[in-house]
Amino acid sequence: MSVIIGGTIAIDNVKTPSAEAKNLLGGSASFASLAASYFTDDVRLVGIIGKDYPQEHLDMLESHNISLTGVERSESASFTWTGEYMENMNDRVTHDVALNVLEGWSVKVPAEIADSQIVVLANMAPENQLQMLEQCKGSFVIADTMDLWINITNDQLHEVLQKINVLVLNESEARELAKESNLIVAGDLLLEKGPEYVIIKLGEFGAVLFGPEGRMFRLHAWPLRDLADPTGAGDSFLGGMAGYLDQLDTEDYSFADISKAMARGSVVASYTCEAFSTCKLQEVTKDDIEARLEELRKMGEWS
Repeated sequence: MSVIIGGTIAIDNVKTPSAEAKNLLGGSASFASLAASYFTDDVRLVGIIGKDYPQEHLDMLESHNISLTGVERSESASFTWTGEYMENMNDRVTHDVALNVLEGWSVKVPAEIADSQIVVLANMAPENQLQMLEQCKGSFVIADTMDLWINITNDQLHEVLQKINVLVLNESEARELAKESNLIVAGDLLLEKGPEYVIIKLGEFGAVLFGPEGRMFRLHAWPLRDLADPTGAGDSFLGGMAGYLDQLDTEDYSFADISKAMARGSVVASYTCEAFSTCKLQEVTKDDIEARLEELRKMGEWS
């Protein structure tokens, strides 16, 4: 079993109300791949980097047994994002986006890694998501998106929705894509667009899963007392889910499987938020994750 994850691989410069850091590992596929590696031993990263990409970030990913066979190298500069979080750590301002290698990028999936059962379309242009799907042989597809693609490439995004099993997006994106303010109704409407499951992320308040026959599951989030940098939390959630599903001895994932995957994704995302970039997540152990998962489970018990 294996997971193939396509998306952006970036250099991030992040400022928060209390600190600032530059030349960080960033990008949707980077975070998702690292998170997935805690649950499965075969994670395959697909993306593009420039000649200036820090080698230490690549070394760290490889140290977690993440295959970089699908990472394309370019003589251009790497994709770079510079942003600042406001006092509440929910609102952020993007100061600069340098697309660089992403301009005109066409996804290339090497044949030797195209057979992964689980395909993760992390946040990237729907055109790139469709390119990746055309080259992969996987039978279960999980996709993320963002408000930018909803606004400027809506038709292509709807084409993606017809080809995936799970759609993951945050609450504002769900309302925008469904054109519905009520999140419960929005979840139902998004299911009608193609996915078998829809997961709406609620940030510090958890996530909601919508499935066939009106089934729903609400997951609470790990209560963070020290939020250092939320960048990449949603991508970590996505990757943690995919990694957990990959370790299951099945090719037909149930509603319960998706629910359990969400809990794993939530836990790894909580570690991402506790330091800049992946600085905390890359240092935790599987035992750390299991212990926090058990505590999360106890918090939700009731009778």
